[in-house]
Amino acid sequence: MIIDCHGHYTTAPAAHQRFREAQTARLKDPGLPPAKPAEISDDEIRATLEANQLKLQRERGSDLTLFSPRASAMGHHIGDEEISAAWTRANNDLIKRVVDLYPDNFAGVCQLPQSPGVPIANSAHELERCVRELGFVGCNLNPDPSGGHWTSPPLTDRHWYPLYEKMTELQVPAMVHVSASCNPCFHATGAHYINADTTAFMQFIQGDLFHDFPGLRFIIPHGGGAVPYHWGRYRGLADMLKRPPLTTHVMRNVFFDTCVYHQPGIDLLFRVIDLDNILFGSEMVGAVRGIDPQTKFHFDDTKRYIDALQIPQADKIRVFEKNARRVFPRLDALLTARGR
Repeated sequence: MIIDCHGHYTTAPAAHQRFREAQTARLKDPGLPPAKPAEISDDEIRATLEANQLKLQRERGSDLTLFSPRASAMGHHIGDEEISAAWTRANNDLIKRVVDLYPDNFAGVCQLPQSPGVPIANSAHELERCVRELGFVGCNLNPDPSGGHWTSPPLTDRHWYPLYEKMTELQVPAMVHVSASCNPCFHATGAHYINADTTAFMQFIQGDLFHDFPGLRFIIPHGGGAVPYHWGRYRGLADMLKRPPLTTHVMRNVFFDTCVYHQPGIDLLFRVIDLDNILFGSEMVGAVRGIDPQTKFHFDDTKRYIDALQIPQADKIRVFEKNARRVFPRLDALLTARGR
């Protein structure tokens, strides 16, 4: 079985985006009527998936995608806590409908209703709703809800502990994933995403989070940002900072996906990072949707890169399936109950 740990509903029906536009319009003109979530039919949802994610699953050979709302549209920096909560709930409810329509193809991962300056404890209720009532298996955690200005404490700060307590209670991991950038210095997918991945890893080195939460699990997407390429730097910094070796201090709890869009990058990831810490991911249909002129294949067809690796098939199975089932225990339980 091939499990893609990183998928977003980037092709949601246009009516859903119009709800968001109505929300933001009311921010500018409070005299407008309150925005209401869009009425979207099952057929509209099917149409957006059959021509996109499902089509690519079938063509590329993956079986199930961990599916969450569009990351760049989470927009935690927009509006206030009430706006974010309404938008988040609508997004998560839409993912639930996708999963109900295609339970063999998707499992839900939720957005959190974060807002700058708002206690993260306020997001725990939505996480619990999504896990206990909607059957989701994980969440996306934005380390920078300010949208590129980095006003929140590091992920190792006690500010985040109420959410970590709930994650531990529910046995769900978080993918560390920022949203859009409103800072013109940082292109969203080309800079802000990779900056955040790398920043999160360095924060984990500097702190002692996993001493307090030994069962907590994070996926750092996009191949871990710059970390694998600079693995020697981070090993050296851990030593200089008098931290334990990365293998025990961080990597028992942190995992990287394979959203790296060229063969040399995947080759490096697999040479540097232990196989038990790598989960297959593609982020299709996502940040990079074009065809590589050098290979004539889509950049985000990451299964091809792993298929090309000169490693035993048993190791590929770990990356394609077993690691995801270990990191997402609720997913494993769900699949086991279905005989998969």
